[in-house]
Amino acid sequence: MIGGLKNIQKIPELQKRIAFTFLLLGVYRVGAHVPTPGIDTTALAAFFDQAKGSLLGLFDLFAGGALSNLSVFALGIMPYISASIILQLLTIAIPHLERLSKEGEAGRRKITQYTRYGTVVLSLIQGFGIAVGLENMAGPTGASIVIAPGWGFRLMTVITLTAGTAFIMWLGEQITERGIGNGISLIIFAGIVCRGPEGVINTFRLVSTGEMGILAVIFLAVFMVAVVGFIVFMETGQRRIPVQYAKRIVGRKMYGGQTTHLPLKINTSGVIPPIFASSIIMFPATLAQFIPHPWMKWVSDSLVPGAFFYEALYVAFIVFFCFFYTAVVFNPTDVAENMKKHGGFVPGIRPGKKTAEYIDHVLSRLTFSGAIYVSAVCVLPSILMVYFNVPFYFGGTALLIIVGVALDTAGQIETHLLARQYEGFLKKGRLAKRR
Repeated sequence: MIGGLKNIQKIPELQKRIAFTFLLLGVYRVGAHVPTPGIDTTALAAFFDQAKGSLLGLFDLFAGGALSNLSVFALGIMPYISASIILQLLTIAIPHLERLSKEGEAGRRKITQYTRYGTVVLSLIQGFGIAVGLENMAGPTGASIVIAPGWGFRLMTVITLTAGTAFIMWLGEQITERGIGNGISLIIFAGIVCRGPEGVINTFRLVSTGEMGILAVIFLAVFMVAVVGFIVFMETGQRRIPVQYAKRIVGRKMYGGQTTHLPLKINTSGVIPPIFASSIIMFPATLAQFIPHPWMKWVSDSLVPGAFFYEALYVAFIVFFCFFYTAVVFNPTDVAENMKKHGGFVPGIRPGKKTAEYIDHVLSRLTFSGAIYVSAVCVLPSILMVYFNVPFYFGGTALLIIVGVALDTAGQIETHLLARQYEGFLKKGRLAKRR
C-alpha cells in the first residue's frame, strides 16, 4: 500500500482529483456547524443528549452531528437518497421511466433531473416537519428550543434546510464528476467518520474513571477489527456460476467457445434494506413523540434501539427489503434470455426457463444469507451499547457504508494507477472496481 501511495504522487491528475475531493468534503464539514437562525442551541444540545440512544440520535450520526446542531445541513443527503430510491423503484412501475433508463446517457440525465426535483420536494416536506416539531419541543429544563415560534420561523427553516440539502447534492455531484469516488457516498462517509474521535475520547474517559478496564478495551479493539474484516469478506464475496458459450461461425470467422462466469454478490441489495427499514420505523416513532396519548407513548418507548420489539421489527423489515430490492434490480429471466441469445448456457442446465429457475434458486439462497448477515451487523450496535456498555455507535448501516465506500474509493484509485501502468495498492488480489 505504501508503494501505491507513492505512485499517486507521479500522477498529477489523480493528485488534483484527491485534493478537490478533500476540499469539498471540508466545505461540507464547515457547513455542518453553521446553525439555522431562530434556535436556542443550548436547549437543542441538551435535548439531543437525551436522544443519543433513540432514532433521532441514529439519524444525527448519518448527518455528522448536523441535526443536533440544527445546522443548514441538518437534513443531510438523506432526501436525495430517498428520491433516488423512489425513482429507481418507479422505473419498474412506470413505462416512461423504464424507457428513459434504456436510452443511455440522455435518459440517465433526465432521471437525474427528476431525482433533483424529488429531492427538493422531500426537503420541503421534511424541513416543514422539523420546524413544526421543534416548536413543540423543549429542553430538559423546560426551555423552548425555538426562540420565536410562528410562520416566520417555519418559512425560514424550510428555506434554509432545503437550500442546504440542495447545496450538499451539488457538492456530491461535483465530487463524482471532478474528484475521486462517489460524491454522495463520500459525504455520508465523512459525516459518519467525523464522529469517531468522540467515541475514542469517551472510551479513554471511561478507562480513566475506572468504568472500563484495559482488557475490555483491548478485547473491543480486536473485536472491531474482526467485524470489519468479516464485512469486507462478505461485501466482496461472490457466487460464480460457470457459463459456457458455444462456438458459432459468422462469415469466415468463428466466435465463442470461451468459458466465463456469472458473478452473484452475497449482498446484492447493499445498504438499501437497513435504510428503508429505519425510515419506515422512524415514521411512527416520530409521530408518537408529538402526540400526547398513552398508547402513542407506548409506541414511542417500544420503537427505540435496544428494545426487543424494535429489533424484531427492524430485522423483519431488513429481510423483506433484501428480497424485495434484489428482485427489483436483478431479473433471472432476462439474464437467462440474454445468455441464450448469445449462445451461452450453464453446464448441465438447459438454456431458457431452466436456466432462469436455476439462477433464481441460487440467488434466493444467497439473498437469504445476505439478509442474515446484514441483520446481524445492523443489530450489533444495540447489543454492544445495551449489554456491553460500549460508549460509541459501532456497526449497523454506518459500518456497512464506511466499508463499502472505502472499497469503492480504493478501487477507483487502483484503476487510475493501473491504467497508467503503476503498481496499485495491493500486490496480490487487487481490488476490482465495484459497481
